[in-house]
Amino acid sequence: MMQDKHVLPAVATAVLVSAMVMTYVSAKSRRHGCKGEKRQLSDLVRSNIQDLTPYRCARDDYSEGVLLDANENSYGPSLVAGQGTVDLEGLDLNRYPDPQQLEVKALLAEMRGVRPEQIFVGVGSDEAIDLLIRIFCTPGEDSIIVTPPSYGMYKVCAKVNDVQTQQVPLTPDYDVVVSEVLRAATPSSKLLFLCSPGNPTGKSIPASVVRDIVGGGFDGIVVVDEAYVDFSGKDSACSLIDELDTVVVLQTLSKAFGLAAIRMGFAYANEHIIQYMNNVKAPYNVNRLTQEVAVRALKDRSLYEDRVTTILDERIRLQEALRRYSFVKEVKESDANFFLVQVDHAQEIYKRMANNGVVVRFRGNELHCKDCLRVTVGTAAENNRLLELLEKTVAAISAP
Repeated sequence: MMQDKHVLPAVATAVLVSAMVMTYVSAKSRRHGCKGEKRQLSDLVRSNIQDLTPYRCARDDYSEGVLLDANENSYGPSLVAGQGTVDLEGLDLNRYPDPQQLEVKALLAEMRGVRPEQIFVGVGSDEAIDLLIRIFCTPGEDSIIVTPPSYGMYKVCAKVNDVQTQQVPLTPDYDVVVSEVLRAATPSSKLLFLCSPGNPTGKSIPASVVRDIVGGGFDGIVVVDEAYVDFSGKDSACSLIDELDTVVVLQTLSKAFGLAAIRMGFAYANEHIIQYMNNVKAPYNVNRLTQEVAVRALKDRSLYEDRVTTILDERIRLQEALRRYSFVKEVKESDANFFLVQVDHAQEIYKRMANNGVVVRFRGNELHCKDCLRVTVGTAAENNRLLELLEKTVAAISAP
């Protein structure tokens, strides 16, 4: 009996499909370690994590000496006499801490002129940065916009979350170009990070720039990172969050309050954004000891205020002294507790000084920062030591 003329092609197609399926299954099985083949660690780790260049913090390089490299408060924690002693037994450390940090938020609300429900409290500003990217950006699809030179953790957090980073550089004078930001933005641009005062630039971004970006059509979230705002003499962008419901402001206790070790940071935004952040955070993200110290510092801010004034006075004195050195090309203006100094042989100066006990930060590899050292304003004695060693180091490098 004759075969139907369609049977043979159908059989051939079935055989081909079957072979393709078996090939796929075999490849997948090998990839997932089936049939006795154990997967290697590299097979398990996400590719974006394997490619990650981690953030390198100042303490990765030096942890001893006159430390003027991490923009810390050299005058110590802003805790008035008696506040630094904590009664551990009275803190009920066997119980979980307040998951909403209500006492901290009440004090912050009074200080910053916002409502408690507009505040998120986290483990430094970095937790808020990570949460915002996780909340608003779809991995593998969305992006953030940064304005280099800027704080490196924005890009690191984006990479960890498999989110792309778009770069819209500042001008050589460290200004944001609003038209360039708006031109770069796409439907996948979910977050724009603005550092104000900038790190490492030390320059504040006016509120008018934020308004122009939002009013110009950027419909993502604008994050204004104000870690150093207390040194700026400028109004906080917290004043914008009732006016612009897509603005988030980040702050910290690490800098002006001199509490870097307790790791507490904040986000201020409209209630809906804050609720999303509270929904996503870990249940007890801020420990009781951190909350206790923060409450003490926020209740009595007299020492914090005095030390900010002292640091600003020392910033002026140190900048003026550096400008008198003929080998210093430029001392940049700053609204922060640090500033950039441009000098020949900057990297060699940085290394020699660090090896002799005074540590600043080399920033010459960042955009618009050629031959620049970033100097944190320290105590009067620390600043004097910096000036003395810098002069000696330059003389040694210049010697025949």
